[in-house]
Amino acid sequence: MKRLLTVLFTLAALAVFAATIWYLWQKAQKAPVVYRTETPAVTDIVRKTVATGSVVPRKEVLVKPQVSGIVESIAVEPGQTVKRGDLLATIRVVPNTAALAAAESRVTQAALRAADAERDVLQQQRLFEDGLVAERELRQSRLAADTAREELAAARDNLEVIRKGISARAGNAGNTQVRATIDGMVLDVPIKEGTSVIEANTFNDGTTIGSLADMDELIFEGKVDESEVGKLRPGMEIVLTIGALEPARFSAVLEYIAPKGVAENGAIQFQIRAALRNAGDALIRANYSANADIVLDRREKVLALKESLLQFEGDEVFVEVETGPQQFERRKLKTGLSDGVLIEVLEGLGKDDRVKAGAVEAAEPKS
Repeated sequence: MKRLLTVLFTLAALAVFAATIWYLWQKAQKAPVVYRTETPAVTDIVRKTVATGSVVPRKEVLVKPQVSGIVESIAVEPGQTVKRGDLLATIRVVPNTAALAAAESRVTQAALRAADAERDVLQQQRLFEDGLVAERELRQSRLAADTAREELAAARDNLEVIRKGISARAGNAGNTQVRATIDGMVLDVPIKEGTSVIEANTFNDGTTIGSLADMDELIFEGKVDESEVGKLRPGMEIVLTIGALEPARFSAVLEYIAPKGVAENGAIQFQIRAALRNAGDALIRANYSANADIVLDRREKVLALKESLLQFEGDEVFVEVETGPQQFERRKLKTGLSDGVLIEVLEGLGKDDRVKAGAVEAAEPKS
């Protein structure tokens, strides 16, 4: 009995050992590789480059005051549409002490001269009535009196301008009223009531009262790398993607390419400008960031294949075409335009050919 148990145990150990060896041998066998295939497709291929930038109004002006002073009132707010000549703000002039004193002195002197001229006219009138002076002398005295009165009026106007920034005879033409210079939308009013402002002059740009723009005429301004600028030309089609309005696309036409580049982050960038076509009902705000896809070349309804399936040897291009189940032959192709993903196939493939793409998971070996 003991001998029988020993024999059975030995046979069981040998069986386990044999099974282990068989399992390890199976695992060591290389599983056959199965390749998936893809077919060419008829599609459109567009080669393009991308420029980043923003959408801005073609016409944008900064309105400056013509006098220095304090903002007394503001008549508009951002987003409001205005016409040329509409009131934007009113400035209260803070008079200069020295200029005010000089203007008051000029008024006093002009008043004295005017009074003296009036007395002279009265005297010449009496002498003329008595026949002691000629009519010519009377006319000269009257002319001198009229001139003196005009000088007095001018001196008073000058005093009013220094005090208030506007004279009574100027009406609405005074410099204290800042008015719109173009038709458009108020984009920004960077000042508040009570803010001190400086007039625009030869030596100073002046304080900005408001920014106005014609929002019916928008352009895209962006920059492209020097490696791409040589492929661009005015008149090219551009497709704009505005981040705030995705997934909408807008059409534009390239109209300007800068003749000189600027260095930015170690690369030379060239500024471009494109005119935005009709945006429809979309509300596009100034300075929206946008990406411009600039169409460099286009092929419509051509046979195309994924560029990742190609094999390159020097200047020649090859693919492996299925001739039977998991059987492939190498075939030379003639290719055309590529967009970086798809490439145009000119010769070497038909639309029904199946091209080796890549291996799928290995099949389990037979036991």
